[in-house]
Amino acid sequence: MAAIEELSPAAGPVSTRPPADEIDDDEDEDMDETLMERLWGLTEMFPDTVRSAAEVSAQCSVSMIKKFYSFSRSALWVGTTSFMILVLPVVFETERLQLEQQQLQQQRQILLGPNTGMSGGVPGMMPPVPGKM
Repeated sequence: MAAIEELSPAAGPVSTRPPADEIDDDEDEDMDETLMERLWGLTEMFPDTVRSAAEVSAQCSVSMIKKFYSFSRSALWVGTTSFMILVLPVVFETERLQLEQQQLQQQRQILLGPNTGMSGGVPGMMPPVPGKM
């Protein structure tokens, strides 16, 4: 009967707060616990099958990321070296040919006059007479 009287509304408010010495101990225990310990403690609320499935999926993800990283490094190396061996010589050769063309054009302009380079006349032929057509 004493337990019922303690819980009755006439008994007044019930103190739910633990004594001060217990509060300090709980705070000290919380401070000593690391984040990893807390997370490890949370794993206990899941069944073993869920934990093992999560572990397998995490290991598979890490393995796939490592393989993808290795493949991307190899692909980048092959692509870069192939570009340098196959494409760059062609680019350099076309630049050289364009430079030679420009030099020939400048030589024609110097030898035959400034209008010869633009008109595209054949060297060695007489230029057209301005008044007769």
